[in-house]
Amino acid sequence: MKTGITQFALGKVSLDEILGLCREAGYEAVELVFAEDGRDLDVNMSDAELKKVGQRCAAAGVEITSVVALYAEGGNLLSRKAEERAKKVRCVARSVEIAGVLGVGAVLVHPGALGVEGTYEAAWDDFRDALKGLAPVAEGQQVAIAIENVWNKFLLSPRETAQFLDEVGSPWIGFYLDTANMMAYGYPEQWILSLGPRIKRVHFKDFKRREHQFVNLLDGDTDWPTVMKLLRQVGYQGAVIHEVGGDHQTLVDLGARMRRIAAM
Repeated sequence: MKTGITQFALGKVSLDEILGLCREAGYEAVELVFAEDGRDLDVNMSDAELKKVGQRCAAAGVEITSVVALYAEGGNLLSRKAEERAKKVRCVARSVEIAGVLGVGAVLVHPGALGVEGTYEAAWDDFRDALKGLAPVAEGQQVAIAIENVWNKFLLSPRETAQFLDEVGSPWIGFYLDTANMMAYGYPEQWILSLGPRIKRVHFKDFKRREHQFVNLLDGDTDWPTVMKLLRQVGYQGAVIHEVGGDHQTLVDLGARMRRIAAM
């Protein structure tokens, strides 16, 4: 598997800086963020400008494995307000459009946070229906929409997540597995086995349960040999991308840590 880094771990940096880090650290893949306040990765770039981004990454030998588009008004797919859900749908649709231009196979979706208003069932139904509406857009671009497990009080078990995705009922709507985000209340091994081919992309982080905190890769409680074995077992062949921040030397060192994990 190729190993890489998400731009979310880097903040507001230029594409040249991202590719320079990839070259120094040995990252083969990258997840890019296109935002309204981005530097040279703007959410409103033309198709021609986007293609130049793809060409620069290809020339550097770095695969763009996933993208995310962020407007200033990002919205929330779990909100009880239809206008907030519509804002997030706009972000996801633009993510898919950008990925289609770049020939990237997946987009990352942070759904938003569940609030106390309304019911869990209403949030479930509205989120599911929004994804059903986006599925033809994703299929048209041949881009998977991958929902990440985040600390948002929603989809808290692998069984529930599998049921939710099956209700959406599209092979173009899947899961973005974060290996650490469930470790306070579950096990990544079980999520991998339960979700199987629904997993479209993977983020690596590490976590210490006793201290209840994220830590550097290989410094936490993750059973990395088993995680890698199970990813291969369920047929995952995409890149693995870490989402760990730090200073420049830490980010370079993380490249070596990623390769150690991927070789397990």
